[in-house]
Amino acid sequence: QVQLVESGGGLVQVGGSLRLSCAASGRSFRSTDMGWFRQTPGKERESVAAIRWSGIHTYYADSVKGRFTISRDNAKNTVYLQMNSLKPEDTAVYYCAADPRGPYNGLEYNYWGQGTQVTVSS
Repeated sequence: QVQLVESGGGLVQVGGSLRLSCAASGRSFRSTDMGWFRQTPGKERESVAAIRWSGIHTYYADSVKGRFTISRDNAKNTVYLQMNSLKPEDTAVYYCAADPRGPYNGLEYNYWGQGTQVTVSS
């Protein structure tokens, strides 16, 4: 079992920045691929970014490339999502996930956090 707790969401103006954190506990975090997803009402959950267990390989959705950075600190069992140059369309509930059932940049993960709201105001 893996427990995931996100934090760092909030209200920010267009062009601003936020850093989301996801603290993991349970099975070995160091060997687990991680991902960040987001969802808005009426839309399917979409993958935003993902990172392999080693931290060497990362994936970004086209919509966030160059603006978002995913990273991890295995010593702290934490994965981060640094979000810069935020746009209104980035408004969503952001979820952290662990242990993909398929490719690490896919949509199928075994463990999910409860989500944190990010609102970008114009």
